[in-house]
Amino acid sequence: MLQWLAQLHDTFPAFNVFRYITFRTGGAIVTAVLFVFLFGPAIISTLRLKQGKGQPIRADGPQSHLLTKKGTPTMGGLMIFSGLIVATLLWANLSNAYVWVVLFVTTGFGLIGFYDDYLKVTRQSHAGFSGRARLAIEALVAGIAVVAMIQVGRSGLSSSVSFPFFKDLLLNLGWFFVIFGAFVIVAAGNAVNLTDGLDGLAIVPVMIAAGSFGVISYLSGNVVFADYLQIHYVAGVGELAVICGAIIGAGLGFLWFNAPPAQIFMGDTGSLALGGLLGTIAVATKHEIVLAVIGGLFVLEAVSVIVQVLSFRLTGKRVFKMAPIHHHFEQLGWTESQVVIRFWIVAVMLALLGLATLKLR
Repeated sequence: MLQWLAQLHDTFPAFNVFRYITFRTGGAIVTAVLFVFLFGPAIISTLRLKQGKGQPIRADGPQSHLLTKKGTPTMGGLMIFSGLIVATLLWANLSNAYVWVVLFVTTGFGLIGFYDDYLKVTRQSHAGFSGRARLAIEALVAGIAVVAMIQVGRSGLSSSVSFPFFKDLLLNLGWFFVIFGAFVIVAAGNAVNLTDGLDGLAIVPVMIAAGSFGVISYLSGNVVFADYLQIHYVAGVGELAVICGAIIGAGLGFLWFNAPPAQIFMGDTGSLALGGLLGTIAVATKHEIVLAVIGGLFVLEAVSVIVQVLSFRLTGKRVFKMAPIHHHFEQLGWTESQVVIRFWIVAVMLALLGLATLKLR
């Protein structure tokens, strides 16, 4: 589409606005949100009809969930994914390699999550895809993406880890960066997956992180802004701001239906895909460590599960009343809406802290 618009510009100068990433990012937001608004009800009706009993609810989870969430269909990530893809294909520069790498990871992780959701629904069991097999496939998809980004990027920088607060500090890992980058992407996907446990809890922090990385992508891909802020310039990653805009638009549309009481759950279909997408953008823009700050809420959720499992195996005792940590606060007496909104506030504060690293060099 971008090439066609470039030809139109030669005839109609007013079409010059389509050359600007900021304009196309706005277009992606509007397109994605309208797509999900228009087709969301039909998708929900189809999933409810196909799934029957909906997503199985954890028997060992909060008891209130067995009453309030039973029968709700899952795989709502299909709504987000479809809106994201349509908006990206319409507004992004499809000759940009980073766009296709991000879409590759998003699609790959989305298919893994879809299969996991499918097994849970058909078996009516909370146990889905084998954990080791799932992680292995995720690592393979992520590894291929990182290799592609190393090939596309500037020699030296593309295989290096950058550090916030230090303008010149780079650690070149060579081909070991494939392992590091794949870890970041897989960890991000599973961290968002663990966060998706309450109505609206995951999608808003994802949109906040996407907005933050939209800014980072735009600045990192602009040689003037990158030089001014003394961050590493990565040619081509500015286009990823369009995808970040598409996430925000699709997320807003999904939130309309996912707001409590949810008409549909995101499921692994959405959470794995969105987490993998954010991780890939972080690797592409050389802000892998900043992702741990901006996505600190996701890190907290993942760490709470790891700590809980290790503590129980080693000592037989649990650190939290229930993991992931959002269930811990439910057990303390917080209502679901209190947990969700307070976690949103934390996500905003962490995003602001992450963005502050752009200037503090």
